[in-house]
Amino acid sequence: MSDSLSSPPERQAPYTRIEDLMPQAQELTRIRQHLHQHPELAFEEHKTSGFIAQKLQDWGFEVTRGIGGTGLVGTLKNGTGPKRLGIRADMDALPIHECTGAAHASTVAGRMHACGHDGHMTMLLGAARHLAEHRHFSGTLNLIFQPAEEKGFDSGAKAMVLDGLFDRFPCDAVYAMHNHPGAAQGRILLRSGAFMAAGDRVFVKILGVGGHAARPHLAADPLVAAAAIVTSLQTVVARNVDPAETAVVTVGRLRSGDALNVIPEMAEIGISVRSFSPTVRALLKKRITEIITGIAQAHDTQADIQYIEGYPVLINTPSAVELAAQVAQDLMGPDAVELEHPQLTGSEDFAYMLQACPGALVRIGNGPLQKGRGLHNPGYDFNDDNLPYGAAFWCQLAERFLV
Repeated sequence: MSDSLSSPPERQAPYTRIEDLMPQAQELTRIRQHLHQHPELAFEEHKTSGFIAQKLQDWGFEVTRGIGGTGLVGTLKNGTGPKRLGIRADMDALPIHECTGAAHASTVAGRMHACGHDGHMTMLLGAARHLAEHRHFSGTLNLIFQPAEEKGFDSGAKAMVLDGLFDRFPCDAVYAMHNHPGAAQGRILLRSGAFMAAGDRVFVKILGVGGHAARPHLAADPLVAAAAIVTSLQTVVARNVDPAETAVVTVGRLRSGDALNVIPEMAEIGISVRSFSPTVRALLKKRITEIITGIAQAHDTQADIQYIEGYPVLINTPSAVELAAQVAQDLMGPDAVELEHPQLTGSEDFAYMLQACPGALVRIGNGPLQKGRGLHNPGYDFNDDNLPYGAAFWCQLAERFLV
């Protein structure tokens, strides 16, 4: 591993503390709640990226927009240090109708920040302002604001990398942070190596012959075939994957028909597939495809299968995790840091950036998990108390790395 990720020597000036960001707390809350009120979906983050770009420019960053679509990078150079650090925040919202009842609830029907990207952006903006004002670092800081993390495939991180992100803005390491409901507010969760799962999506159409509900013998019912497929898919992990491995197969969509007296001509199935190893990933694809095809044929129907390999496994660089742990323990205390958090079966397209550059994803506790208020839920909201914590974490990480 490159020496660029090794622990730097202690510098004389004190590192940023959480209390240093507390004077910004109210302003950061206003920014976060403004972003929450104005959510934009994947690759539509035009107003969001414009808002961020203006803030960064006001604080002295050189801003480059239009990377991978609506993505942007804010660059700040200070001193003569040769090292280059990237920090990424995601910008997009989800197609969910908000039900929090908060005064700062989404103003756009059917769209909300239900995953905390509003908080991720704001924590990085808080760090940007503090670092620009105090400049206790020497080197190049690249703040990456990425679109379309939620897209599932052909996402924003992939688009930015393909658009030359790390060629145009070279980084010796890149980091990102995601909030974690269910962990104590401000608690830092880390893991070296494989941390988050690969995520694939399967879109299936079962094509049959429609007819009258009173004459089912004259039809080939795709709904019955689809129901049998959904049931049989539950055996893929239970009876095909080694119990020592981790895998998830979830049917999240089953659609067919409208009228009660009509046998439909088509049924649709949508499947989410998660895994941590290439061998298991290939096995899941094989068995899912075989089950769908075989059951469709047994019901005298046809299966149209679109199997899309999405985000890769997210793999944290050990030395990058070590530096993040040093920062977290200094800021939050050793009892507030979990060094070997269990693997998470969720997926994160930051994995594409980690394929191109060493680095790590950090999770920050969002507080107790309340029923109906988890990620991707219409009752979710980011914990504003985290804003100074996350901003201080990024500041000290930059100060320790860029020396």
